[in-house]
Amino acid sequence: MATLGGCATAKQKKVQKHLRDQLAQNLFNNHFTGFLVIDQNTKDTLFSHNGHRYFTPASNTKIFTLFASLKMLPDEVPTLQYVAQNDTIFVEGTGDPSLLHPYFGDSTSINLMKQYSHVALHLNNFVDTRFAPGWAWEDYQWYFSPEKSVLPLYGNVVTVFQGDSLNVSPPFFADNVVPLDYPVQREEYKNTFYFNTTRKDTVAIPFLIDSTLVRSLLENVLQKKVSLINEMPQAEKKVVYGISRDSICRMMMLESDNFLAEQLLVMASSTLSDTLNTNRAKQFVVDTLLADLRQPPRWVDGSGLSRYNLFTPESMVHVLHRMYNEIPQARLFELFPAGGVSGTLEDWYAGTTEPYIYAKTGSLGNNHNLSGYLITKSGKTLTFSFMNNHFRVASSEVKKRMQETFEFIRDTY
Repeated sequence: MATLGGCATAKQKKVQKHLRDQLAQNLFNNHFTGFLVIDQNTKDTLFSHNGHRYFTPASNTKIFTLFASLKMLPDEVPTLQYVAQNDTIFVEGTGDPSLLHPYFGDSTSINLMKQYSHVALHLNNFVDTRFAPGWAWEDYQWYFSPEKSVLPLYGNVVTVFQGDSLNVSPPFFADNVVPLDYPVQREEYKNTFYFNTTRKDTVAIPFLIDSTLVRSLLENVLQKKVSLINEMPQAEKKVVYGISRDSICRMMMLESDNFLAEQLLVMASSTLSDTLNTNRAKQFVVDTLLADLRQPPRWVDGSGLSRYNLFTPESMVHVLHRMYNEIPQARLFELFPAGGVSGTLEDWYAGTTEPYIYAKTGSLGNNHNLSGYLITKSGKTLTFSFMNNHFRVASSEVKKRMQETFEFIRDTY
């Protein structure tokens, strides 16, 4: 990115002085802060503070996952690979998260398998771990931490709510849900779930996955026997395509959905090899698609749950800049939460008449980041990454000061 140097205008100098003064205040001075802002059209750097240093990105990692998905996956996602021989269909998953998902409810693969008398299921093409390195072990029971898998079903969660009776989806797990107020929502090593029937909300609890369970869930929905096989037939595989890639990406970004992020990387790896492995997809992006990054990231997972992830504001801005140049603005902004309107920004960064921030949040304990696009009142589009690590105050205090900063830039530049 170009620097402004001595040719900075009065407005640019005013913004730079204000931002330097803001970051020198105690709230920002006692934790680690990085802030990079560029003018998307001129490519000038409006402001940079620790832009080249590494931060824990939290869910800002999903920006890289979004980039990988848009570059590597087709418009409609590959949902299943198969070989059909007479009355038998041999199938293997691609990691598509939408199959019978509580929100998407896609049944493309189910409808295909129903056309055959016999279904043979191959699950050995997933060479990966169910959790990524650095995930907190105690999160196994919470909605935001489902396991990764080759053939996700129902979002890899059990959904429970209390109506006139106890409602459990998929119904396969109905007898596994204990109506009891209990310290945990699921046993750590088995699919026994606990639900307090006085709750008024819907609870999603990840289930423990193994090949026998996946077969049983498929048999339950197909209403026919499914056999497990160790390898696919030696024949050309066909691919069946499912729902729109952008619909999955949008849900991932707006709701900061960790499960969708992880599975998008699994699917991306399916475009490189029949063996599914998220590390292969990440390595391809960094080595091939983003070989010009000046600070290559330590990219551990697709979601940002891992505290092992390390990214710089400059790398975030680089990827955001690439996407802005390659994707029509209206479509790109639809994929991001809009300030004051949607997703994780619904309660923050509201504009006066319309959104001025389109960006992805990233929050873990003592960390809050925001990276994306800012539209100024003069009509300029700015690309930014504002990263805050290791603060000891409430995150709302950091967000308030960030909002003041963004509003000043919006109104001044």
